[in-house]
Amino acid sequence: MEHLLNNRAKSIQISGIRKFFNEVAQYPNAISLTLGQPDFPTPQHVKEAAIMAIHQNKTVYSHNAGYEELRCAASGFLLEKYGLHYDALTEVIVTAGASEAIDISLRSILSEGDEVLVPGPVYPGYEPVITLCGAKTVHIDTTNTSFKVTVEEIEKAMTDKTKALILPYPSNPTGAVLEDHELEKLAQFLKDKDLFILSDEIYSELRYNGQHRSIASYKGMREKTIVINGLSKSHSMTGWRIGLLYAPQEITQHVLKVHQYNVTCASTISQAAAIEALSNGKDDALEMRNEYKKRLEYCCERLEQMGISFERPNGAFYLFINIKPFKLSSHSFALKLLHSQAVAVIPGDAFSHLGEGYVRISYAASLKKLEAGMNGIEKFIKTLL
Repeated sequence: MEHLLNNRAKSIQISGIRKFFNEVAQYPNAISLTLGQPDFPTPQHVKEAAIMAIHQNKTVYSHNAGYEELRCAASGFLLEKYGLHYDALTEVIVTAGASEAIDISLRSILSEGDEVLVPGPVYPGYEPVITLCGAKTVHIDTTNTSFKVTVEEIEKAMTDKTKALILPYPSNPTGAVLEDHELEKLAQFLKDKDLFILSDEIYSELRYNGQHRSIASYKGMREKTIVINGLSKSHSMTGWRIGLLYAPQEITQHVLKVHQYNVTCASTISQAAAIEALSNGKDDALEMRNEYKKRLEYCCERLEQMGISFERPNGAFYLFINIKPFKLSSHSFALKLLHSQAVAVIPGDAFSHLGEGYVRISYAASLKKLEAGMNGIEKFIKTLL
């Protein structure tokens, strides 16, 4: 019966991240620096809130958009942290993780034949959804601009079919962030353009120097921007699956319909935990961020000693290192490193063809594990010189 399946569904692939992660599973003792998953437990007070919700039988449907209390907390969080105001009742949707927020946003705005501009190398979760919508992904090469999208490159890539631009900053896999002057320049160019901006800000609380700012905060940008955030990275709640979508009511009223028929509502137990996280745990990310920064400094120092080049990240918890001098494909490099040193990293080509020649290291791991990983990388590259 496979021949009767949707051709678009058949054409998309399991992400390169997950493919390589599954390969690593064959090496149970490997030092895994692969997945973008915080190694901290969910804060205790957040877990307790979920336990209490179970005992209080909060196990029935919520409003499709999420509990009103949670939407109010989510609206207040964004206002306090980033100066963005969204009406809790009409402009906030609680989703089943940021992944669902991406999915329902793209399915709400894209039509057959549309084009979406995506800066690459990039998180692999956008393109398959774009493909399933019958639209086309147009990658913008950022490898020569410190992994940051520029007005000049956007202008080159735009056509009369361009419907949306995705801004995934802080970036997975590069850790790049857009500074205020860079966002200002983008906003000035985009404010009069007839296209949507999908601003994926899931790593907003993990910026190391300076304050995160959203493109939606600039004049003329709020009305065309869908802001996506969530609790997976900021509160170490990957498995709880709570994402947050913010947009003007004229957009959310239609996105909510797609969300309703997709999942009805996010898990109510997870929503109860999220209320606690966004009210009494607004600064839970600070301790984790400080620890990530220490790990970043350690990894940068080790890589510099090895003579490996990379763009120093200012957000998220990834290093995207240049392996072109070793004359191996990113997949071969990662596979040989795994086989010879039992150290696992993600091949750069998992992040589009623009990631070839790089590998991604996740430093969401203990310093002890990072030290062992860096030792393995150092030994491995000595065999390549």
